[in-house]
Amino acid sequence: MVPRDLPAPPATRGAGQVVLAVSSMPPKTSLAAARAQRGAPLLRKVEIICLMPGGEIREVARLVPALPAFEEAFAAFARGTILPTSRGLVAVEDLWPGMEVRTATGEMRTLLWRGSTMVVPMAEGRHGGPDPAMSRLTRIGADALGIARPTHDLVLGPRARVVHRGPGVRALTGSDAALVLACDLARDEAIVGIAPATPVQVFHLDFDRHERLVANGVEVESYHPGPAAAFPLGGELLALWLSCMPHRRALADFGEPALPRILGRDLDLFDAA
Repeated sequence: MVPRDLPAPPATRGAGQVVLAVSSMPPKTSLAAARAQRGAPLLRKVEIICLMPGGEIREVARLVPALPAFEEAFAAFARGTILPTSRGLVAVEDLWPGMEVRTATGEMRTLLWRGSTMVVPMAEGRHGGPDPAMSRLTRIGADALGIARPTHDLVLGPRARVVHRGPGVRALTGSDAALVLACDLARDEAIVGIAPATPVQVFHLDFDRHERLVANGVEVESYHPGPAAAFPLGGELLALWLSCMPHRRALADFGEPALPRILGRDLDLFDAA
């Protein structure tokens, strides 16, 4: 059960930290560049709260292009997802930068950044809109991945990745574990894709390095943009993306991914062989 006596934001707890509420629009040149890209005519509102190197908390609201590289950073955990912290189990929407979150290895790591956006139902007959995948969530039923995995139904956002150790992972990656999109695992009544009837807030979390977290008993990843060499943005769009990560100075600050990423269809091919 989520504790009700959650700590107040740092700005109310001490004089050394200040919450800066910033609502800003991207530069017009960046918006023009985004609209000029084929298939990305729409914008998405995102909200960011992060712990800056100097210790203050900064809040930012932006409009960003509805491109996968941006959406990846904000759409992993549906509102209500429970994670273990030094203060007990806490819902993702109540996590605040500076709080200590327990990782899958049992270590405590300081949360640096929390981003959020909305998954909005897809309008019937709408064309030229956002990626249809961004209108769907994935529900993993209790015990679908093993005993207490998850402990109770877990609803993940469209860009969430879970840690997978099934057959074929080592042959494909050389690692015992890899990350796969939760939506790629939706194949039966235990793990299903769902289309919400009303907008749902979704979140992602960033630490000083790529972490394996535990959400409702299931191993998931913290945010990481992937290998820098494969990152699809450059120029003004990269600058706009970095403005959503005010606690980072450059893409290289994220370091190396903790685990490789694979596609669900890659596992299907291996298992069918």
